[in-house]
Amino acid sequence: QLQLVESGGGSAQAGGSLRLSCAASGSIYSRYCMAWFRQTPGKEREGLTTIDSEGSKAYADSVKGRFIISQDNAKNVLYLQMNSLKPEDTAMYFCAADPAGGGHCYTSPPARADFRYWGQGTQVTVSS
Repeated sequence: QLQLVESGGGSAQAGGSLRLSCAASGSIYSRYCMAWFRQTPGKEREGLTTIDSEGSKAYADSVKGRFIISQDNAKNVLYLQMNSLKPEDTAMYFCAADPAGGGHCYTSPPARADFRYWGQGTQVTVSS
């Protein structure tokens, strides 16, 4: 089992930045594809970005060039640096882990059904 806990959400002005964190605990010796998703009420959960166990990254078009995924393997923390924020970035943000690929990420943008472990989410609100 892997436990994921997000933090760092909050409010920002359009054009500003926020950094989300996702702390992992439990079965951290396994290799995972890690990802960030977001969801607004009434909409499907949207896959944003992935990072594999070797550090390769992929981004959805909606966040490419503005968001950066990274991970600190020594601390078991996943990050999402969000820059040039827009009001449409307002959502609940989730981190997720997929153990099935042995650390490889196979789809971009990530698909919700592929991820077994999820955090509880952290809210981001961007005002204009």
